[in-house]
Amino acid sequence: MLKNILCCALVAVVCTGCVSVHTGDLKVAGKPECKKSAQMLRHVVLFRFKEGTSPEKIKEVESAFTSLPGKIDAIKCFEWGTNVSPEDRAEGFTHCFLLSFQSEADRDAYLIHPDHKGFAKTLGGNIDKVLVIDYRPQ
Repeated sequence: MLKNILCCALVAVVCTGCVSVHTGDLKVAGKPECKKSAQMLRHVVLFRFKEGTSPEKIKEVESAFTSLPGKIDAIKCFEWGTNVSPEDRAEGFTHCFLLSFQSEADRDAYLIHPDHKGFAKTLGGNIDKVLVIDYRPQ
């Protein structure tokens, strides 16, 4: 239980320090279909890159992740950003991605989708740690 509370606290600290970056015609938080809804399932992904990962490789990972909403219909909302929190509690996590799905079934379809699996290959051993948490807004 304490571990779950700590994970939720870490996600809250890191994500409140994120700057949202949106591209193209993506559906993003703040639009009517993405407002807080108990029916939407939120999927938070945090990355801590390995020390020495090149800026070019990080940009490649960002580009690959941000292309997923255009390829996977199950993603209803998407936003991402990098940590800008002054609290120094991110524990090395620099990137926060927030995806929203209509249901667990949509999330599960995303997890096994070929484009998601292809994205995972772009990480190429450059990620030191990934933290993933799913929740329903309260």
